[in-house]
Amino acid sequence: MFSNFDENTIFNAVLIFAWASFLWETYLSLRQRHVAKTSNKVPQALQGVMDQETFDKARAYHLDKSSFGLVHSVFSQIESTLILWFGGLPALWYLSGVVQLKFHIPEGEIFQSLVFLTLAMLYSNVTSLPWSLYSTFVVEEKHGFNKQTLGFFFKDMAKQFAVTLVIALPVVAALIFIIQVGGTYFFIYAWLFILTVSLVMITVYADYIAPLFDKFTPLPDGELRTRIEEMASSINFPLKKLYVVEGSKRSSHSNAYFYGFFNNKRIVLFDTLLEDYTPDNKEITDEKEKIKSDEQVGSQEEKELKEEALEEKTSESKKASENEKDFSDSEKKEKRKKKGCTNEEVLAVLCHELGHWFHNHVFKQLVLTQVNLLLCLMVFAVLIKETVLYSAFGFHTQPTLIGLIIIFQFIFAPYNEILSFIVTYITRQFEFQADAFARGKNRSVSLRSALIKLNEDNLSFPLSDWLYSAWHFSHPPLLDRLRALGDDKKEE
Repeated sequence: MFSNFDENTIFNAVLIFAWASFLWETYLSLRQRHVAKTSNKVPQALQGVMDQETFDKARAYHLDKSSFGLVHSVFSQIESTLILWFGGLPALWYLSGVVQLKFHIPEGEIFQSLVFLTLAMLYSNVTSLPWSLYSTFVVEEKHGFNKQTLGFFFKDMAKQFAVTLVIALPVVAALIFIIQVGGTYFFIYAWLFILTVSLVMITVYADYIAPLFDKFTPLPDGELRTRIEEMASSINFPLKKLYVVEGSKRSSHSNAYFYGFFNNKRIVLFDTLLEDYTPDNKEITDEKEKIKSDEQVGSQEEKELKEEALEEKTSESKKASENEKDFSDSEKKEKRKKKGCTNEEVLAVLCHELGHWFHNHVFKQLVLTQVNLLLCLMVFAVLIKETVLYSAFGFHTQPTLIGLIIIFQFIFAPYNEILSFIVTYITRQFEFQADAFARGKNRSVSLRSALIKLNEDNLSFPLSDWLYSAWHFSHPPLLDRLRALGDDKKEE
């Protein structure tokens, strides 16, 4: 297939496409940045529901992220170009062989590939560290989203690196072995293996891996839990467990999702999504827990005094809440300190998520992904024999892992860009379909309110350039979703 091309032509074509893709992405980012810089007022569709102060904050946050993203993308593009130009990949492969010998690691291509992968991950973590620190402790901190301490950040990063190694190394080793011994039809065995790993990871991630990083607790009994269970039952959604994840220790951004196969579904709500999970409520709860712990060391009189003080604090909080009801709508927005959604809004968000299940969106995406993977592996089975692809990047041997990197990352790059755009479009249609499902369940008003509130809480800029959003947004822009939901006032 590549017999008519020399190694320089292939290498130059890869570099040219990489820079063309970078310039295209930069052009789109600058278009979106222009929209943010020139939009100073709340859009007409959000008049009365988003105040100017929130809009200005969202705009400032968007511009700060845009500036950071542009600088980071320029650096990353130059870095990747220099790595390719000066033979960084073959140099790292040689270094992995040296490390393999020095530390008496068993010989063989598979073990050298694992050393190569470990060194590559170390390099990636080290070079991305300054950017991650700036993003978290400058950009996110400036706009009130970061909740991490420096110690928590590094502990989290170390855990992520360790967990990734524990999972990736045996999977990559097995994949290389399958490719080497699988014969002519190795791509079928490799595909079945990757499919199995994917299904296992989907099954075990939320139960065994995610809890290593975040605390998951069952949603307490109460009105919200009861109504979620009733809503799931009404459409025969096989809900088995309902969790709240403590995402607030890392960030104040919010989310919700479901996972699981067949009749074993779980729903996870971020604590930042729930209006009841406010700092004030947590403070009161913490004080109650402290009083209980003092029972072992404090006198009964001291406990009573603490409880009375706490009751007075709670009473004052309730009075302040009652007084706030007397304010006008605009004053309410200024005084509102709570973030997250009301029960009705949470139900509407979950109804949207259940719409994805009802329309089999997850299954359809899985099928699309696996069909694409099988086709790519079939092409890979042909291209892996082309020695010119390896020599184009400075290799005189044909290691399997290097073949995977060169073909899937560089040779497939044009195809990947087109596929990404198609998948983004399909996903966006799925989102509209899930919104329509919620509307069909008479939850359009609550969903509109929830989308607006989440947009405000996350300081998401509500305006977007049409070309930028078409290329990047897997979720439709806020204004498009609101228009699709309509102005129904009917609620259950």
